[in-house]
Amino acid sequence: MTDATAVDSASNGEPNQKRTREDNVDEENGVSKKQKVEAEEKRSNGEDEEEKKKPSGPVKLGFKNFASSVEMFDYFYNLLHTWPPNLNLNKYEHTMLLELLKKGHAEGDDKIGGGIRVFQVRKHPMWKSRCFFLIREDESVDDFSFRKCVDHIVPLPEEMQVKADANKALGGGKRHHGRKGGSKH
Repeated sequence: MTDATAVDSASNGEPNQKRTREDNVDEENGVSKKQKVEAEEKRSNGEDEEEKKKPSGPVKLGFKNFASSVEMFDYFYNLLHTWPPNLNLNKYEHTMLLELLKKGHAEGDDKIGGGIRVFQVRKHPMWKSRCFFLIREDESVDDFSFRKCVDHIVPLPEEMQVKADANKALGGGKRHHGRKGGSKH
């Protein structure tokens, strides 16, 4: 079938014909539908350009090149879940985690402090899950989220990002003392 003889099923077998534009119907508050569609396209194109500005890879971190944020996430996830708990990580993994902190943590300098002696995988006392911990030269200990660090370096897909209210839903985050009906910890 050619375009000239195309039949629209909604027109009861009649060949396709263009309707004439009715000026009153196509305008709403003085703005034509075409103008509205063009404005929406500009807005969506602007969002797409912002998405394109985010780097998606490859990224060099420590000794490795990662093709994507998911590849970087998988590397640190596997390390977290295969390294024995409470055992110092080796020099190679120490360098990788240090680079992750320097490049990806919002407060990397504060986390590193006077220097990091070792990294370990430990069970987080609050979340009861495996977590990376750093032990500084002054013996102070702190945890950090590798997921947040990766997402800061190369944005993760939305379904893999840390949800802002995730800690609150799990009972973490800032405590609100004096709240009616709530317990004070």
